[in-house]
Amino acid sequence: MTKLQLVTENLLETITKLAEKAEEIYILTSFVMQSGVKRILPALQLAALRGAEIKICTGDYLCITQPEALQLLADQLPESEVRMWQSGGKSFHPKAYLFRSGEGGHLIVGSSNLSASALIDGVEWNLHAAPAVDEEIFAKGLAEFEKVFYHDYTIPVNPETIKQYRESYIQFHKSESVASSFTETEETELMFAEPDNQAQLISEPPAVYAAAEEKLSPRPAQQEALEALENTLEEEYDRALVVMATGLGKTYLAAFFAQKFKRILFIAHQKELLIQAKRSFLDVMPDRHAGLFNSDCKEREADILFASVFTLGLKHNLESFRRNDFDLIIIDEFHHAAAKSYQSILNYFQPVFLLGITATPDRMDNKDVYSICDGNTAYRIHFIEAIQKQWLAPFMYYGVYDDTDYSALTWLGTRYDEEELLQVQLREEMAEKIESAWRRYKQTRTIGFCSSIKQAVFLSRYFNNKGWKTAALHSKMKEKAREETIQALDLGTLDIIFTVDLFNEGVDIPSVDTLLFVRPTQSLTVFTQQIGRGLRIAEGKSHCVIIDLIGNYRNADIKLQVFDLQREENEGKRTALIPTVPENCRIEFDVKAIELLQEMNRKRSPRKEQLRFAYEDIKLELGRRPTYLEFHLQANADSKAVKEYYRSYPGFLQAINELSEKEEEVFFRYKEWLQEAERTPMSKSYKMVVLLYMLSKGPGRWLEPIAAEEAAGFFHHYLTSKEYRKNKDLSDTQGSKLIEYDEKKIAALISKMPMTKWSGSSKGLVSFENSRFRIHLNVELEDQEILFAWTEQICHYRLHWYFEKKS
Repeated sequence: MTKLQLVTENLLETITKLAEKAEEIYILTSFVMQSGVKRILPALQLAALRGAEIKICTGDYLCITQPEALQLLADQLPESEVRMWQSGGKSFHPKAYLFRSGEGGHLIVGSSNLSASALIDGVEWNLHAAPAVDEEIFAKGLAEFEKVFYHDYTIPVNPETIKQYRESYIQFHKSESVASSFTETEETELMFAEPDNQAQLISEPPAVYAAAEEKLSPRPAQQEALEALENTLEEEYDRALVVMATGLGKTYLAAFFAQKFKRILFIAHQKELLIQAKRSFLDVMPDRHAGLFNSDCKEREADILFASVFTLGLKHNLESFRRNDFDLIIIDEFHHAAAKSYQSILNYFQPVFLLGITATPDRMDNKDVYSICDGNTAYRIHFIEAIQKQWLAPFMYYGVYDDTDYSALTWLGTRYDEEELLQVQLREEMAEKIESAWRRYKQTRTIGFCSSIKQAVFLSRYFNNKGWKTAALHSKMKEKAREETIQALDLGTLDIIFTVDLFNEGVDIPSVDTLLFVRPTQSLTVFTQQIGRGLRIAEGKSHCVIIDLIGNYRNADIKLQVFDLQREENEGKRTALIPTVPENCRIEFDVKAIELLQEMNRKRSPRKEQLRFAYEDIKLELGRRPTYLEFHLQANADSKAVKEYYRSYPGFLQAINELSEKEEEVFFRYKEWLQEAERTPMSKSYKMVVLLYMLSKGPGRWLEPIAAEEAAGFFHHYLTSKEYRKNKDLSDTQGSKLIEYDEKKIAALISKMPMTKWSGSSKGLVSFENSRFRIHLNVELEDQEILFAWTEQICHYRLHWYFEKKS
């Protein structure tokens, strides 16, 4: 084989040969066709049988990808990971095949998508770079694949997302002809070009911008969190979550905590986050050896290793470490990466302690760090509480009315159709409205958060024509230009930076005192992170102004709950339209904005709608109906609202039409029992532990009456096997006597507490007579599996929720 090959015919033959030896296979094509999948599938299946890692990414551009092709990949390659880029109408044309084997990495790039014609007999040109050419080429290709594969615009390919795409595919092909529209048009000038009148930043090349140096002793919030983590270790938890509002120094907290561990692994999803974390850790521990492990650099022997989740997760990289190589593993901003990308890493390593850190206090958008920490929140501080303690700057929020009709725009599952959104955003009258609101409320330095690069460039151009000094900052710019732009805003030579996503996390300019939101808020997580960009305390800064355009887009009213001082106290109650904020903060709305929010509230129940949206999102992510506990751990909603509004999780499923005809029959037949299991009071865990013992017998026997003595061993083991359970339920005078196993004493407790008390409060559904505990249900044989599964889900959820550590 030559070092560099031009393949102009039968690419399938080359791919098949490479797949025979490959340990890792990565495919990125703009579309996949059933004909192409069928041709390549035998080679991929053989590779999968050998244990090869396979990742495939395709796109939905112009709905050329066939749903049947996606279904074939999902069915025939169940262990592989397949994702799809949601283009929103924007061109998506990559074609690349990467194979890594013992001899090195092979990279094929060219014109061939995954179709029979492109792989076998079409007129195609593809360049094959073998290992002998330059390993850096393969590494660069893999790094670019990583950027696309876990991008926010990609979704997992599973039964639910295929179903959703199939509907879009059918609808599109009713009115569009792919043959007539499939031409690769040039991107508009707005997409990549800098505006002709981009503000001149600085005459001389500046020094690289650096944030002010942090003190090397813990600040108050960090000290509180460290003490909470110490308690967590003493209670023998082996994993925990810390939630700290942006600006309080969560990375430094992790560094202070890490000092007591010998070898540390810090995992993040962005190169910039890894580099910044490395600097912070070395500030705290300058004598330790810190190294990077990403597509550019692999320093395996460092005491503290800062690793990209994608690079570390590659099979050959992961298995180059021993399972117990790290005493402490830290997961940074876990919500930003697909959960599946972490599973191989977390399943492989066996650390002494696992720490998740995040700045986002709400349930994460489908990818919740709570789930990897078993719901154990060691410490949590919302930015509202931090403002009250004067650890962050107060804010003045102004809700400005936006008359755009977002209900007329196509919703693509996680965001609005980009082309339709741009049509309403890139208008002079819209820009004029934004500039007027900003001029009315602004202070000195502003970050403007936009939906897209095109909108950022458009607004920067408009504002500059009005005489302001602004710049559009986005991922297409060179790193040096980005650094110059950031420094210019900090120095005050720029009025505004318009950006898309570069300030969501990891980049701070403490002097920023104004935030301008000119985009529909689709994610409460991102909204909270962006607010944090303006709340850092800085010299001469009294408060942060937040200017927010309020339209009838999804989550417009729901997002306001992030400001609510009393939302913890108001759980279970109807929340006020205008949030209650700290005394030193203010929140104001245009009259028309208030009328819009009132109208949205009248038309629907925001909390009920949030539950449904959250359910749909997590169902798409999992590819199936989530269990009750999965919904609690991973959905962007408060699971307690399920009981409040629907009285049980099956009741919620029935209300949103998620049950089959048979399941609906079972639900109505045993509705009272499901509500009883969900709503019976729990001052301790005992009722659910007894129920869990009964369920352990299986679907056919769980309703058999039991004696207290029969459950004693299970009951004792469950409560004493984890230190946190023992501390919570066996720490009082009576419970402490039961730590040592004594069947008679434990049986007496079970008889007195869960069995007798539940019998007395269940309105005849449960009884405890003649020393026998019984649930009074006559279950038909064909109903057993469904009722058992629902009862088990409720039991697991309630136990987890009860023991979930809340600071």
